[in-house]
Amino acid sequence: MPPDFSPFFSKYEKLLADVDKVFATVREQHPDCVTCASGCSDCCHALFDLPLIEALYLNHHFHANLPQESKDRILTKADQADRASYKLKFQAHRKHRSGEEPETILEDMAKQRVRCPLLNSQDRCDLYDHRPVTCRLYGIPQEVNTKARTCVLSKFTPGTPYPTVHVDKIHRKLAELSMELVASMNTKYKQMADILVPPSMALLTVYDDEYLGLQKGECASSGCSSGACSSGNLGSEKKLGCTCGPDGCDPGSCEPCRK
Repeated sequence: MPPDFSPFFSKYEKLLADVDKVFATVREQHPDCVTCASGCSDCCHALFDLPLIEALYLNHHFHANLPQESKDRILTKADQADRASYKLKFQAHRKHRSGEEPETILEDMAKQRVRCPLLNSQDRCDLYDHRPVTCRLYGIPQEVNTKARTCVLSKFTPGTPYPTVHVDKIHRKLAELSMELVASMNTKYKQMADILVPPSMALLTVYDDEYLGLQKGECASSGCSSGACSSGNLGSEKKLGCTCGPDGCDPGSCEPCRK
């Protein structure tokens, strides 16, 4: 089984709490402009990708909180959504290779719509409490790559100054948290934090030891040369009673790791 990511999920949830506070503040200050309401699902058709920490978090709560029948239904929709997303990205890649301006391509991609597999028949999110940052900020003014963005259904007036979320700063925090998570694992995929996936792929992916590239048979502690540690002692996780310290352990001296 994969390592315990709960320490990193806790840090991510603190970031989510801050994001929710920002949204609530803007909504309180401009109640007539923020039109988000139950049943509105414009943001649930937007194309966006998730960093590793968000993909793992969404995948974890998908499997932990939904019954199997719901998961099977959602995974079928996820497969369809992922195929549609891949097709759109492939078309964008071809436009880029043909010399079309990146800004034009991105603007066109922003207009595309793919229904999120977590959006149910009542136009409500099946994992609303665990939705990503992008979903939480969609209805208020944002600055992305120096460009102003807001939901087309909102009532914010173009050219009027409003409190604005600098999304690039949040993305950097998510990237840093993803890199910290990867650094905690004994993985052969050292650049895994650079991977971005759409929500559909985050649901479809099996984040097991093989996918994460966890290297078995090696102690995660720096300097260990016993070669006797199991996958239970990877990353920040150690077997109960493990005596491997931060500077490594003596070859063959760590009884729990040999079991």
